[in-house]
Amino acid sequence: MRQVVLDTETTGLEPAEGHRIIEIGCIELVNRRPSGRRLHYYLNPGREIDEGATEVHGIRLEDLQDKPTFADIAGELLEFIRDAELIIHNAPFDVGFIESELRRLDPDASPLAEICTITDTLAMARQRHPGQKNSLDALCKRYEVDNSQRSLHGALLDAEILADVYLRMTGGQAALFDEAAAEGSGSLQRGNRTLQGRPPALPVVAVSEADLEAHRRRLEAIDQASGGNCLWLKLPEC
Repeated sequence: MRQVVLDTETTGLEPAEGHRIIEIGCIELVNRRPSGRRLHYYLNPGREIDEGATEVHGIRLEDLQDKPTFADIAGELLEFIRDAELIIHNAPFDVGFIESELRRLDPDASPLAEICTITDTLAMARQRHPGQKNSLDALCKRYEVDNSQRSLHGALLDAEILADVYLRMTGGQAALFDEAAAEGSGSLQRGNRTLQGRPPALPVVAVSEADLEAHRRRLEAIDQASGGNCLWLKLPEC
């Protein structure tokens, strides 16, 4: 199973108003484990960045003058996400921006849903935790994911954090444990261990006369200290 955790940063909130992607970060998971493959670009949007957006991600237009445009990296991005399950927090936002960028290059560009599946972790979190805050920061706190480096939003950092949140939210730790256990023993199943063959014989340790005498003296001392109430001495001998 191949998944890609994706996040973007933009010049503003609405692609319909001409806003563009200025950062995109992707983390690949294979069988629910980070593969080490990632895709990350800062992009020159060719337009001003809203002040409110800069307050969120800290990126200014002068930082992007020497960066590639979306057109320069579009092919690489599509190949990276093709046939994968995209994991995105508030997917309509990021998908809307990516599809807007693709339509700038080709008005007949296919929707992302035709080349990959899309999972929205915000919708998933709202279903699991109705009536609660389900921002990425709130989920980090709920699932004990370290986001101490997230003073500003960043596409690659947020994708890394979201990958951790997603795995925990969907039982990632239990699943990883089960996978590791299954690799070690074909007979190990979730919650139960099946032992093959006869169990090994338990060793029998004989009690020496010296041990019995020491035990008897110990019981007599307890009996004396308790005023004759040592129950072990009152039991019939076998």
